[in-house]
Amino acid sequence: MKILKSFFFILALVSTLFEYLSAESSTNSNDALLSLAKSKLGSPYVYAKTGPNSFDCSGFVYYVFNKNNIQVPRTSIAQSKIGRKITRDKIKRGDLVFFDTSLKGHVNHSGIYLGNGKFIHASSGRANSVTISNIDGWYKDKFKWGINRK
Repeated sequence: MKILKSFFFILALVSTLFEYLSAESSTNSNDALLSLAKSKLGSPYVYAKTGPNSFDCSGFVYYVFNKNNIQVPRTSIAQSKIGRKITRDKIKRGDLVFFDTSLKGHVNHSGIYLGNGKFIHASSGRANSVTISNIDGWYKDKFKWGINRK
């Protein structure tokens, strides 16, 4: 009986350690992903480019995720279909965010959520570069959904 108790104690300890290390690894990979994304701030927007020095919106997402060994499709519409859709109140740092900036009923813009209501993206608008925007500003009514990357 004592051996069985010891076994379950060790099993619980290993399980807890595994969960902790998994959470740490996820946080570290998220930090690396967002750090790379932020390092591209100011890079020019150029339609159909995937980096490393210029990007369109989906090319920016594609570049950042693939450089972090996370495979995503090349286009915004394809990226928007790679997981379960989540609402704005459920998005977390590192999640993909999608918009209908043309108000035509379909996704045509993508970015990466930074937290605190901000996302990073390659904008063809006023910034005409990789920039950080407020998700509740001009983009609020254009938000379609997020996709959790995990």
